[in-house]
Amino acid sequence: METISKIKDVGVRFRAILIGLLLIPINNYWITLIEVRWYALDGTCLPIFITPIFMLFLIALPNLLLRKYAPRWALRRPDLLIIYIMIVIAATLASHDLVQNLFGTIGHAHYMANDTNQYEKLFWRYLPPNMFVTDKLALNGLYKGGVDPFVWPIMRFWIAPLALWGSLLLILIGMMLCMNIIIRKQWTENEKLVFPLVQLPIAMAAEDSGPRFYANKLMWIGFAIAFLIGLINGLHQLYPSMPFLPGIKGWNLAAMFPNRPWNAVGQTGNGLQIASYPFAIGLAYFIPLDLSFSCWFFYVLRKLWQVFCTGMGWDGMANAQYYWDMQSSGAWLALSIIIIAGTVPYLKSVWRVAFRDEGSPEDLAEAKTYRYAFYGLAVGAVLLMIFSRYMAITLNTRLNPATLIATVKFMFFFMAFFLLYFMLSISITRIRAELGTPHEIVFVSPQIILLSIFGFNAIGAANMTLMQSMYWFNRGYRSHPMPNQLEAMKMAEGTSIKIKPLIFVLGLSAVVGLLSSYWMNLHITYAAGAQAKCLGFKQWVGAESFDRLAGYCKNNPGVDFTKIMYMIVGAAIVFGLKSFRGAFVSWPFHPAGYALAISYAMDYFWFAFFLSWLLKLIIVRYGGMKLHNTFVPFFLGLVLGDFFIGSVWAIIGPIIGQQAYRIFI
Repeated sequence: METISKIKDVGVRFRAILIGLLLIPINNYWITLIEVRWYALDGTCLPIFITPIFMLFLIALPNLLLRKYAPRWALRRPDLLIIYIMIVIAATLASHDLVQNLFGTIGHAHYMANDTNQYEKLFWRYLPPNMFVTDKLALNGLYKGGVDPFVWPIMRFWIAPLALWGSLLLILIGMMLCMNIIIRKQWTENEKLVFPLVQLPIAMAAEDSGPRFYANKLMWIGFAIAFLIGLINGLHQLYPSMPFLPGIKGWNLAAMFPNRPWNAVGQTGNGLQIASYPFAIGLAYFIPLDLSFSCWFFYVLRKLWQVFCTGMGWDGMANAQYYWDMQSSGAWLALSIIIIAGTVPYLKSVWRVAFRDEGSPEDLAEAKTYRYAFYGLAVGAVLLMIFSRYMAITLNTRLNPATLIATVKFMFFFMAFFLLYFMLSISITRIRAELGTPHEIVFVSPQIILLSIFGFNAIGAANMTLMQSMYWFNRGYRSHPMPNQLEAMKMAEGTSIKIKPLIFVLGLSAVVGLLSSYWMNLHITYAAGAQAKCLGFKQWVGAESFDRLAGYCKNNPGVDFTKIMYMIVGAAIVFGLKSFRGAFVSWPFHPAGYALAISYAMDYFWFAFFLSWLLKLIIVRYGGMKLHNTFVPFFLGLVLGDFFIGSVWAIIGPIIGQQAYRIFI
């Protein structure tokens, strides 16, 4: 089924931008309501967000009638894509892993401090006061609820922290956008990566394939299957006497193995979950067979390795978690090295196009855009250094040699932190573009990597405090802005949407998304109370940030050569798999599958990936690509139907004041 084709259409129109701007606060409010207040739908924890697809569906269906009976008033394909892109980009800010996490962290260290955790004694003095909400009365309203936050006595404590953290976020997002502008042509046109996650929105929006998509019987069969599963199980949750379809959501097999060594399958990650999410089966159909196989195979191998280690008695305290965090850290860093190294020749050619006017006429047409992207990266790097200097100067007000050395030391670790962050960002973006898999790599974080390599004393308590205070935006990477930006650029291909207006739209959406996310989180948490009624307030992110930091301050961990060794092991396995993949055409193991399987990304999805892999294998083996393409609408229908009923329950739940059925987790 062709999802991207060149047809006569219009470019970016004001009406599309206006509709997008109107829908952004609505969607961000909905996300905050269902994920923070009710914890009713983890819609931004997936690589493709649920609520933007629902909104696109509600716009695209009636728009088909407008195209037929009132074409002048109908939205064209670029309009629908621009609206969808704007909602998605703004949703990354409102998401589970960005602003929601910020609100779970920004006041935690001061509100939760007590004699037991010793926050005040251990690290309060290292927290820049302008970057955190410190007033207990202002925080009391946040956690207890029933308070209007939009009054000066409360807002005056929020303005500076939100402005500073928001500035950092926009700097990072701007730098990511510049990176995507530079790399876009290589990944979308030269290498022609698959971009599996754009298949559904493109099919829903395209003028030529749109009617065929909505008229396709297989699509509606897939839609109906997923919809009915969610409907039946949702009714069961509200009315327990109603029937229930088991095996769709998580069923932890670890409970079946209470004795050693088999009980080891439940010792890391999320146990041993069996889940047959229809949307996951649908999405995995668009993943290459070798990767979907690698994802579930290496996950199962990970669990069997835990059983083996337990049987050998290697699961003592020092090795209780099997160092998957460090293996996955090494694996993802190795992936980033492979990706960046493979892109170096292209980057050199882009540099020559941008600054030497060397290249084909087609390339030279984008020379100015490339040049501004390089300038943007340079400006972003300078702004990051200014930001780092600001954070350091809040700790050291006097200028003397000792202060200067401490500042240089801080800036070294600050830049190392963000170098690792951007390396992970590039890896995630490439994996999304090529393979489209979920990427909750919660086991990997820059500060843990740096702590393991340098030790606490070398980093210093102040530097460790500031790095750990940035844990909120590098905790899981599920709703990462960078891959969503690149997918927006991919969706614009085959339409008249040009790169320059698209860049403007992406930037505008990020700013509006940030401001609306701030507003919605303040409104909902102060009204309901983070501890009182907010079932999904990310208090655990604040606890993870500062409980770990308190442990570091108390225990003073040194250089951990064991962890370094496991990082090297993880990197070596990725490099080895990459080498074998290049040497043997039929090599079935993908290095990204290993990295995903050991970093929590597959804990919820491995079984759904197995089912989808098996179905796709049978279809391709016995029907070839013709039958594979015939079934594309069916699997898209599984995703759309599951997302639709999940969104419906996410509307019904808040209306009736009850936590309704969640299609995921």
